[in-house]
Amino acid sequence: MRKASGTGRSVMRLGSLLVFAWLVVGLVAAGQRGYLTHVSQECSDFGTIAVNVVAGPLNYLGLDPKVSDCKLPQPSSSSS
Repeated sequence: MRKASGTGRSVMRLGSLLVFAWLVVGLVAAGQRGYLTHVSQECSDFGTIAVNVVAGPLNYLGLDPKVSDCKLPQPSSSSS
């Protein structure tokens, strides 16, 4: 088995750091928009927070993703 080279590890670390920074910027943007302070128990609120975090820095370029219609599957009722 071949060990990963130092360059490969550096690229992986840089990539991980960029993904982490991207998500932190998205979390900050969601907080600035007030999505983290007025959260209800609705699926659409959690969805809006999630898509804003994933959108990351694109939030500052005018992207404001929102989830308005969110339907979770209902558990099936089993009759025994």
